[in-house]
Amino acid sequence: MNLQRYLDISQSADPTEFKRQLIGFAHEMDFPLVSASLVLERPGTDPQFFYIGNRPEEFKASSDPRLAMQDPVLTRLRRHGLPFMYDQKFYVDAGAPELWDNAAPFGFRTGVCVALRLSGHQQFIVGLDRERPLPRSEAKLTRLLADLQLLAVHCQDAALRFLTAPRPAADVPALSARELDVLRWTRAGKTAWETGQLLSISEATVKYHLKNVLTKLDATSKHVAVLKAISLGLLEP
Repeated sequence: MNLQRYLDISQSADPTEFKRQLIGFAHEMDFPLVSASLVLERPGTDPQFFYIGNRPEEFKASSDPRLAMQDPVLTRLRRHGLPFMYDQKFYVDAGAPELWDNAAPFGFRTGVCVALRLSGHQQFIVGLDRERPLPRSEAKLTRLLADLQLLAVHCQDAALRFLTAPRPAADVPALSARELDVLRWTRAGKTAWETGQLLSISEATVKYHLKNVLTKLDATSKHVAVLKAISLGLLEP
């Protein structure tokens, strides 16, 4: 898979484009079904799932959300983020064969999945499913899991923009005028030193403002901070 395909997903302009790119990528990997979920799991509250993908409507209608929380795939992902494979044997060994029996008629017979831990009690999960068995070749399986990991990494920015529930206005953090200036130049691709030259401040001061922005926006990087600021209406699109 070439790099541009990954970049196309991360740079999706809206949820519709994100979904189209995600499904197309899964088909190129020879998986007809794909799901991406942003899971918000704050202490003392029930997990919230924000989903995008192409699960069959009949499957969604027959699914019980309470049983989903007992799914051994989800349980493993919540504990270990590394990509892994699953099939009927995985569910049988986990003591939940009925969950596989319920999903198999809809095309969920075997699959691969991965989870990324994000800031703010969030986890991003990507899963690919199909009816046919996975390849037996060790080299092909290794490549498949590596492609999945890269897919998840490039999807996470779009997921944070499109799958997070809207925040009330009162919850939107206030950024100072200087912090917004620094973010704008960061979005333009300027380094801390270049931003300092443009704003007539030191590189250390730019980094200080960026550190404050990351804290206020609960962002893991300056690029995620820019995307969050746009989604919250703090920066113009």
